[in-house]
This record gives sequence, structure tokens and C-alpha cells, in this order.
Amino acid sequence: MSEKLTEGQVLTGKVTGVQPYGAFVALSDEVQGLVHISEVTHGFVKDINEFLTVGDEVNVKILSIDEEKNKYSLSIRATEEAPKQTEKPKQTKQSHNQTEEPGFNTLKDKLSEWLKQSEQNK
Repeated sequence: MSEKLTEGQVLTGKVTGVQPYGAFVALSDEVQGLVHISEVTHGFVKDINEFLTVGDEVNVKILSIDEEKNKYSLSIRATEEAPKQTEKPKQTKQSHNQTEEPGFNTLKDKLSEWLKQSEQNK
């Protein structure tokens, strides 16, 4: 291999194989790495075949290198900007706080009301 590959490096590679757990990407004639299904794109990937096919050229970032085993962990998602990444946590926190806390408080209040009504109807 003429060029030394390093962690954090961004390269263009070619998809050589697609499996349910990820895709194999050739970085050169001698080096091939794996893009785990969780590193294909931002968000949940149910079927990797909806995103990648053999022969696709993709930009990948080298996440880790195990030189002894000649294994390269790659990420496509790390080369892309996250869509609406800032908004998602805010929405989650808001819906979490607005849904759970008032919901439980309201139920708690209603329960004491229902108990009083139940006792009055006896």
C-alpha cells in the first residue's frame, strides 16, 4: 500500500458488498473496510439495501484501524451533516417533560378526586 491510512481520514471508496449488518467498501486495491449499518446514515436504518448497492461510490471516514487483523471500521454518516440534529433533542426533552410530568400529575390529582367521589357515593 503506497499511502498510509489513518484514523479520522476521509476517503472515497466503492461499495463491494452489502450484508444485513453493514457494507464492505474498498478504499484501494489492497484495503477494504466495513461500514456498520449504524454508520450508514443519521437515524435508524432498517434495510441497508435502501441506502447502498454494490458499485456505489461513497465518502467514508475511518473510525478505527486494527492493523494486526487488517480491519478498518468506516462511517458514511460521519462525513455528512446531521439533518436537524439540534432540533431533535429539544423536541424529545419538550415532549418528555410536557407529556410525562403533567400526565402523571394530572392522573395523580384525578386519582385523589376519584377516591373522594368513590367514598361520597358509598
